Amino acid sequence: MSEPVLCLQDTRLQLEGNAGPVKILNGIDLEVARGESLGLTGPSGSGKSSLLMLMGGLERATGGTVSALGRDLGKMNEDQLARFRRDHMGVVFQSFHLIPTMTALENVATPLELAGAKDAFDRASEELEAVGLGDRMDHYPAQMSGGEQQRVALARAAAPRPDILLADEPTGNLDGATGQAIMELLFGLRDRHGATLVLVTHAPELAERCDRVVSLSDGVLV
Repeated sequence: MSEPVLCLQDTRLQLEGNAGPVKILNGIDLEVARGESLGLTGPSGSGKSSLLMLMGGLERATGGTVSALGRDLGKMNEDQLARFRRDHMGVVFQSFHLIPTMTALENVATPLELAGAKDAFDRASEELEAVGLGDRMDHYPAQMSGGEQQRVALARAAAPRPDILLADEPTGNLDGATGQAIMELLFGLRDRHGATLVLVTHAPELAERCDRVVSLSDGVLV
């Protein structure tokens, strides 16, 4: 078996709250294989989003290890983590995090430009076509529906051809039909680019599409 793309060993996360330390994750052991789609489920407050943040190096573990593509994220500084994410990861949030002063095309092209891609705008255009927004490239986020903004966010995450695609409640803010369309796009991107997909979801129909589902409760895998 090939080396896992993501590997967490006895991973812990403790944050300081007003009333003292709060244990968010308590000894997570988890491996995700190359090309696998993994659904993370569990009640609100169970630690799902925190686990995804650790996988993306957006939060630092306070115990144990988190490795991605054989690299220990805990040993990287902030600049190294940012470069690693830029080169290997796509992240999709429930709130779309688009830059309001940029068009859809510019939003998707920006990470490619930062990575030094010479064909940033061509690739951004290609990804927006792929998510059905070929006629909306020059529109700003405020001129788009929630579903369209989420499609821009998906295109932006997929454009750099990431090894790992992380999605946090990607359909959480959307109505049923729009959420279904985003779900199809998400798995389509995974299939087109061969990325490993990890997604946090409350939607049973989204979890069922994954190769494997793990549930969290009170910061542990159940």
